[in-house]
Amino acid sequence: MFMRWLHILLPLAILALAVTLRLSEPTAIINIRADVFDTFQRLQPREYTPVPVRIIDLDDASLERLGQWPWPRTQVAELVAKLTEMGAAAIVFDMVFSEPDRTSPRNIIEIWPDIPELKALREATDKIPDNDEILGATIAQSNVTTGFVLTNGELTRDPAVKGTFAMAGDNPTDFVLNFSGTVVNLPEIEKGAAGNGSFNMVAAPDGIVRKVPLLVRLGDVFYPTISAEALRTAQRAKTYIIKSSGASGEESFGEQTGINNIKVGEFVIPTDAQGSVYVYYTKDVPERYVPAWKIFDGSAAPEMIEGNIVFIGTSASGLKDQRPTPMNPVTSGVEIHVQVVEQALTDTYLKRPDWATGAEIIYLVVLGLLLIFILSKFGALISAIIGIIMIGSAIGFSWYAFSTLHWLIDPIFPSLIGLIIYIVESLISYLKTEAEKNQVRGAFSHYLSPALVEQLAENPDQLQLGGEDRDMTLLFCDIRGFTTISEQFDAQGLTSFMNRFLTPMTDIILTRGGTIDKYMGDAIMAFWNAPLLDPDHPRHGALTALEMIDSLKELNIVWKQQADEEGRKYIPVKIGVGVNSGPCCVGNMGSDQRFDYSVLGDDVNLASRLEGQSKAYGVDIVIGENTQVQIGDMATLELDLIQVKGKTVPARIFTLLGDETYGQSASFQSLISRHKYFLETYRKQDWELAEDFLQQCRKLDKNGKLSTLYDLYTDRISHFQADPPGPDWDGVFIATSK
Repeated sequence: MFMRWLHILLPLAILALAVTLRLSEPTAIINIRADVFDTFQRLQPREYTPVPVRIIDLDDASLERLGQWPWPRTQVAELVAKLTEMGAAAIVFDMVFSEPDRTSPRNIIEIWPDIPELKALREATDKIPDNDEILGATIAQSNVTTGFVLTNGELTRDPAVKGTFAMAGDNPTDFVLNFSGTVVNLPEIEKGAAGNGSFNMVAAPDGIVRKVPLLVRLGDVFYPTISAEALRTAQRAKTYIIKSSGASGEESFGEQTGINNIKVGEFVIPTDAQGSVYVYYTKDVPERYVPAWKIFDGSAAPEMIEGNIVFIGTSASGLKDQRPTPMNPVTSGVEIHVQVVEQALTDTYLKRPDWATGAEIIYLVVLGLLLIFILSKFGALISAIIGIIMIGSAIGFSWYAFSTLHWLIDPIFPSLIGLIIYIVESLISYLKTEAEKNQVRGAFSHYLSPALVEQLAENPDQLQLGGEDRDMTLLFCDIRGFTTISEQFDAQGLTSFMNRFLTPMTDIILTRGGTIDKYMGDAIMAFWNAPLLDPDHPRHGALTALEMIDSLKELNIVWKQQADEEGRKYIPVKIGVGVNSGPCCVGNMGSDQRFDYSVLGDDVNLASRLEGQSKAYGVDIVIGENTQVQIGDMATLELDLIQVKGKTVPARIFTLLGDETYGQSASFQSLISRHKYFLETYRKQDWELAEDFLQQCRKLDKNGKLSTLYDLYTDRISHFQADPPGPDWDGVFIATSK
């Protein structure tokens, strides 16, 4: 029942968890989706279309020709002036001038010694314009956008706001990236700029720049980023229009879902809820760059500057403005801003439709439920075919949406969950099949040994009538006085008692490699050396008998505690065990309709009779001579020469008192020596000497295990002294009970 429902409930639980994770957007899912979109970009990057946007590159060659960075601000001013003269539509700095120029005359003179000879020079220097003032004045005469950085550190000074913001729809404050600190330009540089924008780029958790914000905020004040400000100043526009959820023409179904787009002059740029734009990268395009040294020596082509928005930045690795992107692990930061502007000028954007998340979740649910249903009805193969078709269709649609419409639709996470559901469902089906097989094995194992079950499973041809002759060891075990014990219990209690007894006894037999032939009420029949060969089967049978006696001691402790708790009389449980070895016929016996794997033979019957004699002789274990001969090092003691009921030939029987360690002990060796003398004198009818040896044996039997045996012989000696058996007596005792 559990397995029947598990293959439905567990996949449903996985599906529910997947939907929950998808809605909560953990980092792992974001990274999976981002990797998919990165792959799409690498397969089909944005095609570069020449537009009037260039990078004035402070590359390694420019630094080598014009001097290491930072340059004197007068040199930077000269660059701005030359670009203005060449007709640049807007000049954008991808750098911050936050500290005074150390090469300014006023700053240099501060490190000169204060001596009379330099007094006149100091006075003259005060009249020379400062380098930063020169750059500021040059910027004021050009259409320049300066840049600053917002941080989460301390606030030094609020950046100057050059443009204004108008809102349409819900207030976007809660969605826009917020910062607390700033790194800004010197006031004299920032003052004359036409624009002032942040060049913050917020990388994804894996460090890759996939989106760039168009606006950020410092507290309650909005600021444009450098890309948006470059577009605004190039158009001489004054205002940004932020269109959010709830605005005219925007569906939000009553929810505040954030920003939808930002209008910069004539350009309407679609954004995500935070006001960021997905960057659709091109491959490396060298014509996008103009080395700075070519501006200074006049070798730059005029059309590369005239009417262009020019960003001043660096690709030099030493200046460490390198960012990883989906297309390149070392893209210059300024190029990322330029690519955003290029997208606006070509109206080419990557878009994540508002309905994308909902569509992905619906696809996830439909795929998951369909796989769960199909797997439960039609199996793994058909489910795999349908799953592959659905996953392939989803990936195909996602690729079509990207390559044709530039939509970002994720097919991978839902497909991955579908694959997990398929694997889990298939695994459960496999486990269910195995469980059913194990159930069959378990059911047969109650009747046959596990080894036989596996043997039959691998060789079904053996499942037929027939047998073979083998030398085997047989064991019979029975509870003494079972009728009296059973009277304490009702049917349920008696069943529990028997299970509690039979389970550990069975475990001992199976652990020693035995096969359970059958249970007969309170009795157990087992054998060794079939179906698997066991060369040491007599010893294994003997050790099993000893372990069963030891296990019973532990069970009696538990049963006594239970009897005391239940307020009933405690009756100690005792067992008799008979063990015998000899040739038998073993195999599948019965009829064509039903048969059992069992064993037949005279030695089987003798083993059963030996178990019955354990009570008469007052010992726990009785073994046959064939077994005793093969376990000679163990502690065995001859009991009698007996003709059991149903047999015409007498058998020599023994008791088993311990293993090899006890068999070699001094105490046992003393006992067995006197015991042998006792039996010799007894069978010679020397009753007085036999009685003397008998008393010596009693003294050596310190734990009294053989007291019943010796009492039996005392009675026999007394009987024979009064009524001698005669000269033909061979010492054989004729048993009258089983």
